[in-house]
Amino acid sequence: MHDPKKKTRIMPVLRLYTKAALKYPWLLVLIVVGGVIIEGASVASSLVVRNIINLLSENKPNAAVVTMLFITLGFFALTAIGGWVGQRLRQIGLTYIEPKAMNDLTSSAFAYMLGHSHDFFISNFSGSLTRRVTRFGRSFENVLDNLSFNFFSTAVYTSSILVILSLRNLLLGIIVFAWTVLFIYIQVAMARWRQPLRVARAAEDSNVTGVLSDAIGNYSAISLFAADTHERSIFDGALEKWRVATLKSWVADNWIWGVQGIFVMIMEIGLLAVGILLWERGIFSVGDFVLIQLYLIGLIDRIWNIGNAMRQLYDAFADAYEMVEIFEQPHAVQDAPNATELSITDGSIDLDDVGFHFIEGRDVFKNFTLSIKGGEKIAFVGPSGAGKSTVIRLLLRLYDVTAGSVCVDGKDIRSITQGSLRRAISFVPQEPVLFHRTLRENIAYAKPDASLEEVIDAAKKAHCHEFIDMLPEKYETLVGERGVKLSGGERQRVAIARAILKNAPILILDEATSSLDSESEALIQDALRILMEGKTVVVVAHRLSTIMRMDRIMVIEGGTIVAQGTHDELLNHKGSLYHKLWSIQAGGFIADVEE
Repeated sequence: MHDPKKKTRIMPVLRLYTKAALKYPWLLVLIVVGGVIIEGASVASSLVVRNIINLLSENKPNAAVVTMLFITLGFFALTAIGGWVGQRLRQIGLTYIEPKAMNDLTSSAFAYMLGHSHDFFISNFSGSLTRRVTRFGRSFENVLDNLSFNFFSTAVYTSSILVILSLRNLLLGIIVFAWTVLFIYIQVAMARWRQPLRVARAAEDSNVTGVLSDAIGNYSAISLFAADTHERSIFDGALEKWRVATLKSWVADNWIWGVQGIFVMIMEIGLLAVGILLWERGIFSVGDFVLIQLYLIGLIDRIWNIGNAMRQLYDAFADAYEMVEIFEQPHAVQDAPNATELSITDGSIDLDDVGFHFIEGRDVFKNFTLSIKGGEKIAFVGPSGAGKSTVIRLLLRLYDVTAGSVCVDGKDIRSITQGSLRRAISFVPQEPVLFHRTLRENIAYAKPDASLEEVIDAAKKAHCHEFIDMLPEKYETLVGERGVKLSGGERQRVAIARAILKNAPILILDEATSSLDSESEALIQDALRILMEGKTVVVVAHRLSTIMRMDRIMVIEGGTIVAQGTHDELLNHKGSLYHKLWSIQAGGFIADVEE
C-alpha cells in the first residue's frame, strides 16, 4: 500500500503520461502552436500599446498622428485576432487529446489491476483501488492543463519579454531575469517542501474512501451487530486523520502565499524605481514605462500562477502515483512468455509433489501428490483449514505452487495461459458473487453471446427459472450489488445456471449447495448429476450427503490426504476421520444402527 512518508516519484508518472499523449502527435502540435501564438500575441499587444502611448504623449492631435494611431490600432486588432486564433487551436487540441488519453490511461490501469493475483485483491480495499484507477486517468487532465496553460505559456512569455526588455535596456533584462529565476526557484523549493504533506493528504483521502466503501459493502453486518457507533468511531478516526493532514497542507499553502506576496512587492517597487530613474535620464519614454508595467503585470500573474500550478501539479502526481505504485508491482501470477492455449482432450488433473504456503515457514502443503483421471469425479472433505479450498485455488491458478507442479491434461498449468485454463473450468464457489446487472447477464457471464433460450434452458436445469419467472421484469431484473436482492439460495442457483451454460470440461464445486434448503438441494442434485456427465469433477463439501456418489472421496487433514475411497469404503473404517464426520452429520444414526 502507499506509504504517505514516501516522496512521489514524478518521472514514472510523466513517462506514462507522455507515452499516452504521444499517441496523438497532431493534437500536441495544435496545443504547442496555439500556446506560442497566444503568448506571442500578448507580448506584441503590449508593444503596440507602448507605441500608442508614445504617440499620444509626444504629439499634439493632428491628422497625421490620428492616422498613425488608427494604423497602430489595426496592429493591435491583429494581435487580438491572433490571440483568439491561438486560443481556439490550443483548446481544440486539449478538447480532443485529453478525453482520448484519459480513456487510454484508465483502461490500461483497469486492465493491469485485473491482472493482479487473488491475494492482491483480498489485501486491499476495493474502494481505494477504485479511486486509484479513476484518479490515474483524471489526473492527466490536470497535468496537461497545467503544463500547457501555465508552464509552457510562462516559459514562452518570459523568454520573449526578457529579450525585448534586454534590447531596450540591458539592466532591466538582467533584473527581471534574476528575479524570475530566484522566484521560480523558491516556488519549486517550497512546493517540494510541501509535497509530502500533499501525498499524506491524498493517502488519508484514499483511506477514508476505503473505510467508507468497506462499511457500505458490509452494511448488513453493521446492522445485525448494532455496530453503528463502532463503525462511526472508525470512520470518524479516519476523517480526523484526513482533517489533520489537510490542515497541515493548507497551513503550508498560507506560508507559501505569504512568501510569494513579499517577492512580488519587492519586484513591483524595484522595477518602478528603476523605471523612474531611467525616465529621469531621458532613456525611457512614457510608453516604455507603461510597457514595463504591462510586462510586469503579465509576468507576475503568470509566475504567481506557477506556484498554484505547481501545487495542483504535485497533487495530480500524488494522485497518479498511487496507481503507478500498482503498475510497479509485478503480477504475482503471470503467463509464461511462451504460454500456450489449453485445449482439453482428456481432462486429467495431476498434483505432483506440491508444496505451498501463504506465509513463509507455515506450509499448507508439503510433498502433496494427487492424480485425477479424466472424467473422474472426486470430492475433498475434512475439517476447516485442512487445505480443501487451497487445492481449488491452486487448480484455478489463483496462486502458484511454491514447489512441485499442477498439471491439466499432462501440461503444467504454468506453461499455459491463465485465460484458457479458466475457460476450461466451470467453478461454482461457496459464496457466489453476482454483478449488479440483470439476471440474464449474470447467467450468461461465461457465455456472453448466449441466446435467451440458452439462458432460460440453463436456468430451468438449475431450478432458478421458477423464481425468475415470477419477477416483474423476469430475466431483465437487476440483482443489486453482489446480488443482494436475491436470497443466498437464489444466488447459488444462478451461479449453478451459469456453470451449466458454460459447460466446461472440468467442473469445480466449492460447497455449491451449502446455501440451499433441502427441497432445493434435491432439485439441484439432479441438475448437477446431468452437468457432471462426461466431465472431470472436483467437489469440496462439508455436507457429506452431497458427495456419496463420487468416484473417490479424499479426506484431507493438515494438508495431507489421510484416507481415500468411496463413501462405503470410508465408512467401513470405524474411528476414522470420515466416519466421525459422517456420524456427527447423521446425528448418531449410523452408530445406533450398528449397535
